[in-house]
Amino acid sequence: MKITEVKIGKTSCRMVVENTTPYFMNSLRRVILSEIPKLAVSHVTVYDNNSALFDEIIAHRIAMIPLPTKLDLLGFRDECACEGKGCPNCTVLYTLSKEGPCTVYSGDLQPQDKMWAPVDGNIPIVKLTEGQRLILEAEAVLGKGKDHAKWQVASGVGYKYYPIIEIDRNKCNLCGKCVEACPKDILEIKNNKLTVKNIEKCSMCKSCVEKCERKAINVRGDENKYIFKFETDGSLSAKEVLEKALEILSNRYKDIYKRISKIK
Repeated sequence: MKITEVKIGKTSCRMVVENTTPYFMNSLRRVILSEIPKLAVSHVTVYDNNSALFDEIIAHRIAMIPLPTKLDLLGFRDECACEGKGCPNCTVLYTLSKEGPCTVYSGDLQPQDKMWAPVDGNIPIVKLTEGQRLILEAEAVLGKGKDHAKWQVASGVGYKYYPIIEIDRNKCNLCGKCVEACPKDILEIKNNKLTVKNIEKCSMCKSCVEKCERKAINVRGDENKYIFKFETDGSLSAKEVLEKALEILSNRYKDIYKRISKIK
């Protein structure tokens, strides 16, 4: 396997991978979606709520707020020495107390330590009018996306074959029909030739192929080369997510190898 291009931002990752199979790319995709540990609110105790929303709705909204996840400081609650009772090694506590008129935002969730403050403080939770109050406590623990969407660290996780566009210069008469048909605007006639401006934007819809009466253009995917990308919700950086996913995959492959090697 060879990674020929990598672009990693704070919350996004895009890379081009060669000499691999769709099976591996899909394994990486599934691990990122379902196996990366993430911090999220799992229990809410509401002391006062006379807003327009039921307690359950507010609890669900709070659970979906991205929280900073520090895997070197937290462990899973059911594996903790506290035996699931909740302690600083497995649980992060938040409080919220607001009175209207105002809009309650994610930034109003107050952690015991500021390092656990919500990633984005501008996510609206509920609007309070005059005389309305919301007072609650929340407990956040580590979980995995396979158990609930609130623990899903990334979205838009996907891959596609690297596009290959083949143009037969002997058949092409530069009619321009394929240029007009392309929804991604990646084809152009330049210097008396049909050329591709940005092949990676090609969605392989084959609209150009359908419009070409002379069969001068063909579009297909490279079965050994892929474009892989995803975005995180900010609870973990894109680099942390990718590293953790590869670590999980590596450990699983090692475990499979270990089990097979014991077979006589």
